[in-house]
Amino acid sequence: MSMIRDLRAAVRPSRVPVRGDAGVYDTTRDPSTPSAVVDCAVYRDGVRVDSGRSLTPHEAMRLVRRDGGFVWIGLHEPTEAEFSGIASEFGLHPLAVEDAVQAHQRPKLERYDDTLFTVFKTIHYVEHDRLTANSEVVETGEVMCFTGRNFFITVRHGGQGSLRALRHRLQDDPELLAKGPSAVLHAIADHVVDGYLAVADAVQDDIDEVETEVFSPGRRGGVSRGVDSARIYQLKREVLEFKRAVSPLLRPMQLLSERPMRLVDPDIQKYFRDVADHLVRVQEQVLGFDELLNSILQANLAQASVAQNEDMRKITSWAAIIAVPTMVCGVYGMNFTYMPELHAKYGYPVVMSITVCICLGIHRTLKRNGWL
Repeated sequence: MSMIRDLRAAVRPSRVPVRGDAGVYDTTRDPSTPSAVVDCAVYRDGVRVDSGRSLTPHEAMRLVRRDGGFVWIGLHEPTEAEFSGIASEFGLHPLAVEDAVQAHQRPKLERYDDTLFTVFKTIHYVEHDRLTANSEVVETGEVMCFTGRNFFITVRHGGQGSLRALRHRLQDDPELLAKGPSAVLHAIADHVVDGYLAVADAVQDDIDEVETEVFSPGRRGGVSRGVDSARIYQLKREVLEFKRAVSPLLRPMQLLSERPMRLVDPDIQKYFRDVADHLVRVQEQVLGFDELLNSILQANLAQASVAQNEDMRKITSWAAIIAVPTMVCGVYGMNFTYMPELHAKYGYPVVMSITVCICLGIHRTLKRNGWL
C-alpha cells in the first residue's frame, strides 16, 4: 500500500502546468517509426525496458507478447495513414480510430470490446499583459487514450499538453507503473484536471480585474466609464470554452471511479474518485465564473445607460438655462417701433439683470436636484 499512499506525489508533484516543453517529436527515434510517434516504450514490472534503441510499435508489442508487461505509445496529431498500422496492430475499433485522427471530440469514455477509449480536453492559460476585446485567455487541445490489457496509446492534438514530463515522473515510480495501463490513465486524468485547477485560478484573476474596473471607486459622477463591454464578452466566451472541456468529463470520471472495470486496477480505481472530486470543484468554479460574468456584464451595461442618462440630463439642464437669454434676446431683437422699455434709460441693465437672476435661479434648482 505504500505505492498507493505516494500516488498523488508521483503523478501530481505540483499544481503548476508544465509549459514550454521541448519539442513534440523524439529526435532519437528510429527513422522507420511513423513520424507522429513521440515515444514508444515497453514497461515490465514498472521499469522501462531498455532495448538500446527506439522501438517501433510492432516491435514493442512483440516484446510484450513474448515477455509480458505493457507498451505505452505516444502520438502527436497522426494522419490516418500513420495511425492505420498501429490501429491494426492493437485491434482498435474503427470508430475510435476515426475520432482519434479527426479530433475535435467531446470529453467521453467509451468501451470497444477489450479497449477503453477516453477523450480529455486539455486547457492551457494564455499569458497576457492586459485583457482586451481580442485576447485569447484559454487554449484547448485534446488527449485521447486507448487503454488495453497490455497496451496504452495516447493521441495528442494541439500545441500544448505535452505528456513527456508526466512519462518521466511515472518512470521514476516503478511501483505505480507496475499496476499497468490503468495507472497511466489515472495519471493523465489527474494531470489534465490539475491543469484545469491552475487555469481556473488564472481566469479568476482576470475576472477579478474586470470586476474591479467595473465597480472601481474612480468614477465620474458616481458612474464607471472605462470598461469596454467587449472585453467582458470576450472573457465570457473563453469561460464558455473552458466549460465545454470540464462539464462533459465529469460523467466519465464518475464511471471510472464507481463502476468496476476489468481494465482498471481496483487499487487505482479508488483514486479516480479524487480526480472526480477535483473535477466537481472546477466545474463549480466555471459555473460561478459564467454567472458572475453575466452579472458584471449586466452591471456594466446598466452603468453605461446611467452614464448616458446623466449626460442627457446635463445637456437638457444647460439647454434650459440658455433658453432664457435666447428668448429675451429673441424678443428684443425684433424690429418693431413700439416696444416696452425700448427707449428706457435703464432698460438694458434691468433686462440683463433679470435674465442673469433667472438663469442663476434655474442653475441652483437643477444643481440641488442633481441634474448638474
